[in-house]
Amino acid sequence: MSQDICVVVPTIRHHECMREYFANARQHGFDLDRLFVVLVTEDFCDADAMAEMLEEEGVDGAVFDGTGREEWYAAQGIGDYSHLVPAASHAQTSFGLLYLWAHDRFDYGVFIDDDTLPHHDADFFGTHMENLAFEGEIETVSSDEDWVNVLYHNEAEHGLYPRGYPYAAMDESVETETESVDDVVASQGLWTNVPDLDAVRILMDGDLQGQAQTRTSSEDFGEDFVAADGNYLTVCSMNLAFRREVVPAFYQLPMDENEWDVGRFDDIWSGLFLKRACDVLGKTIYNGGPLCEHNKAPRSTFSDLTNEVHGLELNEHVWEEIDAVGGDADSYEEVFAAVADRLAEGDYGDWENGAFLNYCGEFMRDWLDCLDELAADEADREPVAADD
Repeated sequence: MSQDICVVVPTIRHHECMREYFANARQHGFDLDRLFVVLVTEDFCDADAMAEMLEEEGVDGAVFDGTGREEWYAAQGIGDYSHLVPAASHAQTSFGLLYLWAHDRFDYGVFIDDDTLPHHDADFFGTHMENLAFEGEIETVSSDEDWVNVLYHNEAEHGLYPRGYPYAAMDESVETETESVDDVVASQGLWTNVPDLDAVRILMDGDLQGQAQTRTSSEDFGEDFVAADGNYLTVCSMNLAFRREVVPAFYQLPMDENEWDVGRFDDIWSGLFLKRACDVLGKTIYNGGPLCEHNKAPRSTFSDLTNEVHGLELNEHVWEEIDAVGGDADSYEEVFAAVADRLAEGDYGDWENGAFLNYCGEFMRDWLDCLDELAADEADREPVAADD
């Protein structure tokens, strides 16, 4: 089979985790020749060791530190858009999206965080691909708050809400039914061990080390599910597969590197863009397996809180802004452009750091322009040596 999956891994610590993912693929008979692995790192990291790891594993890929990314932008003729991907931020996953978009051999993307490991009893890559191909009956979840807690299966026992879930939408009444779906464009795998919580919820759980006292296991997750139309959910990029078509509506926003010091909402808000586009276009985000083991390293909970607090009020409202526009769009680009215009031109002076939404809207406009530039000149571009 041809090389059709671009695996994007933002890493400054534990790139060796990818050996476990490759071993999982071999264990379950998944063809590693389908993968091209893009390791997104920094100049202060050992990019040579990362490249050696890929070579030892016999897996095709490339390593891009800060210098390498700048060289790639120049080679692709998009140097004017390098500001779209912040340095030393998890939002660098957007670089992987640009790389995927610039190479039309990729039909799929996979995001993996370097503090995760696959569960040995499940075919990690194979299950994601099966989810993206799924057609049939599946549990559909909704609530009276128009939000779905992806940890809802055992919420009565553990009381957890994931990072990015609005506080105002808690204590919701959940309804489930069975529906037929036939156009899955994203597969969100969930996580055992350290739950993906925000700093406020971690503090409430009594943990000062940025993790959580309450842990999750496979038993906390039930059947796979989708969120009903008009219902939003948190999308975490630590364990996520998606179709190429969603890239225009899946930009990971410029977190951390901004004057408002807003961080840690890149994948959360990109998930809101994607869910709105899916609802408008009749597409589906699949949630559940394959599970991964999340081994978040200890760090100050208050450090995470410092990164998150500047965007907490915005997170309570931004989904409503997204939900208000794009309903008559015919493409991901049109939905995303409508949201970009709404945010860029909105008056958010009543919200803490509301001007950050205007800033995001302008970056979102640039994102669409950048993708257009990549698509327009792709046939005339020579590949960069590190790519292939």
